[in-house]
Amino acid sequence: MRPSKPRIAKPRLHWKWSGKAWDPYHRVTWADGGKRRERTVKLNWQGDAQELDRLYWACEAGRHEKQQVEPRYSWNALVKAWRTDPRVQGKLSRGTKLFYRKTMDHILEKNGDKDVRRTTRAAVRAAHDKLSGTPRQADKYLQTIRRLWNYAKNDLDWPLDDNPAAKIGLFGRQREYEPWPEWMVSKLSTAPRNVQTTAELILGTGQRPGAAIAMKWAQVDGDWMDVYDEKGDEMFTVYCPVPLRAYLETVTKSGAHILARNLTEPLTYDGIASAFQKWRKSLGEDAKKYSLHGLRKLAIVRLAEAGCTDAQIQAVTNQSPEMVAYYRRRASRKILSKAAHRNE
Repeated sequence: MRPSKPRIAKPRLHWKWSGKAWDPYHRVTWADGGKRRERTVKLNWQGDAQELDRLYWACEAGRHEKQQVEPRYSWNALVKAWRTDPRVQGKLSRGTKLFYRKTMDHILEKNGDKDVRRTTRAAVRAAHDKLSGTPRQADKYLQTIRRLWNYAKNDLDWPLDDNPAAKIGLFGRQREYEPWPEWMVSKLSTAPRNVQTTAELILGTGQRPGAAIAMKWAQVDGDWMDVYDEKGDEMFTVYCPVPLRAYLETVTKSGAHILARNLTEPLTYDGIASAFQKWRKSLGEDAKKYSLHGLRKLAIVRLAEAGCTDAQIQAVTNQSPEMVAYYRRRASRKILSKAAHRNE
């Protein structure tokens, strides 16, 4: 037997029998060209009068999630169009696609549902300045905005004004990352646990920070581990050094990732970088020039000092021959100077 309809009455609140229960709907009607139009939103009240009241007033204010319509000219729509346009993608190399992918993902995470047309030059400049601690990432962000804006205006015919990222100065080519000095490595025990773990993963795997932070427990299997080369979009298997294995035994498993945000997601690069920068600041001015990327360079130097060949170092870190040669020279000077003093 059908129960009585709830006696809760409000303007634009309508009840409808679903065959199992009475469901409340917020309904708005209007005339359009002589035709009657309506928009309804089902209110999932779950039999709770207070929850029904909250949902009803959210609809009245236009704040209910089902009333939110993504702008036609959103960053989500723009990135999707760029990534699926065969005329664009067919002209790009694999490396160029990878170059833009992570930055676009970052833009979507922060601004995906926002209207591109409302992006201001001041906002773009402020975002670029905020990333000044990682100049290469800052410039990549600026270059990505420029490319997407030009694509939207020239290829999609979106009604956009001048490119807000145009003529904003880049930080420019930076000098190579400095390998960490041993005194700074020895201070890692004072760093936040997540920073310690990130550092150990970079040193032990030779990966870029982003790939190290995203590592899963499944990638480590006894004496071997699968590491990811972000630049080449390639996964390969290398030996897992004993110190890294020993450290990982001290890390509590709380998800699929070693640096777990929850059961299925890793911590973000931004979160780790922020914690690292605060810790680095506590070490004084001498630590200011060193970044997380510098640990990867230290991994190369240590391998060279241990007598590894260039081919062996490349097998571990997947660095270019030129980069391996650059940091090998740093190691060679240290080895030669040490040998010279021993012969005195």
